[in-house]
Amino acid sequence: MSTIIYPAPIFGPVHSRRLGISLGINLMPADGKICTFDCIYCECGFNQSHIPSQRRPTREEVKQKLECKLQEMAQQKQYPDVLTFAGNGEPTAHPNFKEIILDTRMLRDQYCPEAKISVLSNSTFIHHPNVFEALMLVDNNILKLDTIDENYIQRVDRPTGLRYKVEDVIKDMKRFKGHIIIQTMFLKGKDMHGNDVNNLSDHYVLPWLAAVKAIQPQSVMIYTIDRETPDHTLFKATPQELDAIKERVIAAGISCLASY
Repeated sequence: MSTIIYPAPIFGPVHSRRLGISLGINLMPADGKICTFDCIYCECGFNQSHIPSQRRPTREEVKQKLECKLQEMAQQKQYPDVLTFAGNGEPTAHPNFKEIILDTRMLRDQYCPEAKISVLSNSTFIHHPNVFEALMLVDNNILKLDTIDENYIQRVDRPTGLRYKVEDVIKDMKRFKGHIIIQTMFLKGKDMHGNDVNNLSDHYVLPWLAAVKAIQPQSVMIYTIDRETPDHTLFKATPQELDAIKERVIAAGISCLASY
């Protein structure tokens, strides 16, 4: 299976391992990827392999296309469990992200009031006031925290074009006062340079768990690679390995879901 570039601005619905029947909202161009991370495990591939020629969809385009799709689904009596902001890059980077969230809430309430609104974010813009305010308005504010090891982040998540400090991200996560779901990727293998990227050992898990306890999220989602990755020397964590970490999170009094 090859890496995936999603249509824009609406794709699916698809069945999400973690969220159920999900209608995707992609705020990036339909023909490429724009992201503040260049993760070696990203299902959309490396940034430089998918440079877009099209522009991002506008607020108006997102609203129009989303309403058309929700009308179609309502006519078929097929209702999504969740409206999920994801796709070809970091959704909160869209200049009208907050306004798009407000539009989505209005359309959700009109066509599928039982559906949740979820945002899958790498956390790089949560210090921006408008992004913070928008994420406080969604049901599932799902923010990435793969590790608190800066060297690992540079090797695996690979922030691009910005100054990324994980200690600052953790401080910003605390500002949500529990209105946050932490999402963490666990994997094994080596990167393209031969560096070990296994983050399943206590060296990585214990400091990460300490940060999770300090943030006090409503829940934690841990998962592993599910599709082809652009770096082909990576391997899935086993269900047993994920379950061991899950049990530690639950023992700390925090809900945790593991996706294999």
